[in-house]
Amino acid sequence: MAMTMNGEATLPASKDVVWAKLNDAEVLKACIPGCEQLTKDDDTHLSAVVKVKLGPVKATFKGKVELSELDPPNGYRIAGEGEGGIAGFAKGGARVHLSDAEGGQTLLRYEVEAQVGGKLIQLGARLIDSVSKKLADEFFTNFAKAVSEG
Repeated sequence: MAMTMNGEATLPASKDVVWAKLNDAEVLKACIPGCEQLTKDDDTHLSAVVKVKLGPVKATFKGKVELSELDPPNGYRIAGEGEGGIAGFAKGGARVHLSDAEGGQTLLRYEVEAQVGGKLIQLGARLIDSVSKKLADEFFTNFAKAVSEG
């Protein structure tokens, strides 16, 4: 099952600060809901372990993330895939774009495309879309807090 999601967030920091935080594995680990491990393998590859609850299904996803089309400090493309054992799999990508906003803030825009398979698709599109939006909102709330603290 495929899904798309678009959004934006105004962050209380300059593009350079936001860019640095978007490339800091420790910051991202703290902001990603359910993230138990996020390791930077090199400048463009990360390994992750994330625990997620989708309705009645709890799954631990282990996967890889790759950053490409890097345009510091304006944005990049991020792609990843993870295996959740019997729960199934998730894979997808996002384009992240940063632009200057009023008062020295930064506008972060994102476009996400994702696919899930296995037992997860039995939950239905409405539940998966709802949980995905909730997780994205939680990430950006956490990320805005991390950016303002830094």
